[in-house]
Amino acid sequence: MREPTVVVGRVTRAHGVRGEVAVLVLSETPERFAPGARLFLEDGTTLTVERTRPHGGRLLVKFHEIADRTRAEGLRGRSLLIPESMLPPLPEGAWWPHQIEGCEVVTESGRSLGRVVEVVPNPANDLWVAREGEEETLIPALRDVLVSVDVEAKRIVVREVPGLTAPEGEPR
Repeated sequence: MREPTVVVGRVTRAHGVRGEVAVLVLSETPERFAPGARLFLEDGTTLTVERTRPHGGRLLVKFHEIADRTRAEGLRGRSLLIPESMLPPLPEGAWWPHQIEGCEVVTESGRSLGRVVEVVPNPANDLWVAREGEEETLIPALRDVLVSVDVEAKRIVVREVPGLTAPEGEPR
């Protein structure tokens, strides 16, 4: 696949002898695993969902192309992907976590806070974890903190906030 992709699940293990696999679902859209849905592996291999059923906090998935346990074992640890174009549109000022991860974060004065290494979902607002060497900065995804987000250029500019982007009372 040449188009950018998004991970929607990860195969954790084979289940049974008929080719089912246990999948850790990383998508909030249940239809991603509906019968007939097409998912992809990192190498571009297409897998078509034949059937699914819940099992112990995971989803058991039978893919049409996987007929036995041996083939299912070959999927252990593999990511299940969809093309980015299959994601629903977001409202203005909202981004998918994969768009934010890897972005360089700088303050308005140009001081680097590092790159976003993780997006932590929270009920009020997401927190973006920026890491520069050993130092981490938690950045709330709020309009009051964000000056600009350019996912194409992979660059985020934030305001200097004492105690957040700089120690209390002094810029870093």
